Amino acid sequence: MNIINVILSGGVGSRLWPLSRKNRPKQYLPIFENQTLFEKTVLRNKSYCDQVTVVGNCDNYLLSRTDLENAGVTNFTEIIEACPRNTAAAIAFAAFAANPEDILFVTPSDHLISEGEEYSKSLVRAIELAKAGFIVTFGLKPMKPETGFGYIESSGEEVKSFREKPNLQTAEQFLKQGNFYWNSGMFCFQAGTYLEELGKNEPEVFKRSKHAFEASESGKLDFELSIKIPSISVDYAVMEKTGKIKVVPSFFNWSDMGSFESIYEYLEKQGHPMDSFGNMVIGTELHTEFLGLEKTILVQTSDAILVLKKENAQDVKKVFERLEKERPGLV
Repeated sequence: MNIINVILSGGVGSRLWPLSRKNRPKQYLPIFENQTLFEKTVLRNKSYCDQVTVVGNCDNYLLSRTDLENAGVTNFTEIIEACPRNTAAAIAFAAFAANPEDILFVTPSDHLISEGEEYSKSLVRAIELAKAGFIVTFGLKPMKPETGFGYIESSGEEVKSFREKPNLQTAEQFLKQGNFYWNSGMFCFQAGTYLEELGKNEPEVFKRSKHAFEASESGKLDFELSIKIPSISVDYAVMEKTGKIKVVPSFFNWSDMGSFESIYEYLEKQGHPMDSFGNMVIGTELHTEFLGLEKTILVQTSDAILVLKKENAQDVKKVFERLEKERPGLV
């Protein structure tokens, strides 16, 4: 039995446009103490896991290889998706590539996590539960009434319910109740247990994913077979349906670095310059003045400028989606 760190790296980071692009998504930006989030993920889990499996896409796998090399990992399994089919299928590919008894520790490649005792404690407990045949998710103690994450309602390690991204009032209520956790998107289970539950709850995803995986060549999946796989998240496909679910309430510092609000807070802690009104410039050394503005972020790249209020960070995705149709060369 091996413990395998399955790193999911197919996302495009649309809420971090224009820094994050399809040809270099946020997990490959070396702006986190001169490392990428992908590299940090590999290094963080190196001591807990025997192997690494990367599930990425055809645009980014060379970036993953570079980061793996920088992290000192030369022996890894690579699964290259022909088109994005969401997390249920991505994890299925990794499970098909493993032995049924292997433990898969599934992590996104774009999270910023503080290592240390709390992280270690959560991971060790998750592995114990996975060995006992459970499907494990990590619930993170919320620091604020966040509306950009889903939540898990629990009683100890028992999952009572999964909740969609709430409005502010509901998020505040969750925080008051004290038994709601952020849904981290990190999971732990035996490969065979996951495939069994996927087959039971989403047989079409299981069947189509298996077919595509078995026809893959050198880790590369076929487009025609892949496009037939239903696109569904692991939460909907397995987590919310399985009777084997457990949650590990976790207290380590975590951010999904999914918006400019997260980037702003991270850079602020790193001592990144800002003016007395909390305005910040990212991506240019040009002298910039802000008049009548507070907590505004200006982001500059070689071909685009974005100006946003910090509290509008979640709306950047709408800009990305519009440009995808109107100016695809910019995304």
